[in-house]
Formats: sequence, C-alpha cells, structure tokens
Amino acid sequence: MSLRSDVTLDNLVHRGDGRLPGLLGFRPTALAEGRLEAELDIRPELLAPNGYLHAATIVALADTACGYGCIAHLPAGADNFTTIELKSNFLGTVRDGTLACVATPVHRGSTTQVWDAVVAHKQSGKRLALFRCTQMILTPRIPERSLAR
Repeated sequence: MSLRSDVTLDNLVHRGDGRLPGLLGFRPTALAEGRLEAELDIRPELLAPNGYLHAATIVALADTACGYGCIAHLPAGADNFTTIELKSNFLGTVRDGTLACVATPVHRGSTTQVWDAVVAHKQSGKRLALFRCTQMILTPRIPERSLAR
C-alpha cells in the first residue's frame, strides 16, 4: 500500500477545518511515502490548569497526524478508517513554542494499520511524547440482497 495519488498535502491542509484539528490549529507540513509531518502552535487555551501543556493536546496532535497518514495510505477499496487503540508515553512538557510531530507507519495492512508518532518541541528539539495507534480500515459495505422474492 503506497501513498495514494488522490491525497495531497494541499487536500490535508483543510481536512480539519471546522472540526477538532482545525480548532486546535493542526497544520500538516509534509507528506511523503510512509511519513506525515505536522505542527501545532502552543497557546494558552491548550495548556492544563497547572500552566503546562495539556496531555490531550499532544494526543490530539499525534492521533491526527497518524490519522492523516493513514488516510494518505489507505489500501485500494478502502474509503476511511477509525482509531481502535492508542497509547502515549509523555517524556516532558513545555509552555510555549511549536509542537512538531512526525508520524510513520509500523504496519500497513488491508484491515488495520499501526502508526507511531514522535512529538517534539520545535524550538529546542526536546522529545515530549511517543505515541502509537492502531487504525481499523473501513471499506464500503455491499448491500445485502433481499432473500424475499
């Protein structure tokens, strides 16, 4: 399963408009075979009450990057996906700057994909989180034939 020709970085830039990725400020910055890169500017609304970056901000960035990567690498016949499992390990935190995320596939099967992401502070290069998710690949259902004649 290679990069789909019908999915481009330009398509993905506006994919989240009016939805959670758009509200957070998610920005895909690069798309290539087996890789999606994205950024997110840290702002006060994305911090926890303790003044540090909220864990959910990192999870949303990483999960969205992996999801966009999955969309760009769907197998033939598939039209979508849904996340069925995710895990995050948090290594540090920051209060300002930009988050940079690199998502890469570990497994690209016909029924599931597994993606890893590394989230770092763009300005310092400090790794903040390691993330893994499993995506269930969705294919259009074939209408059942009626048994009544």
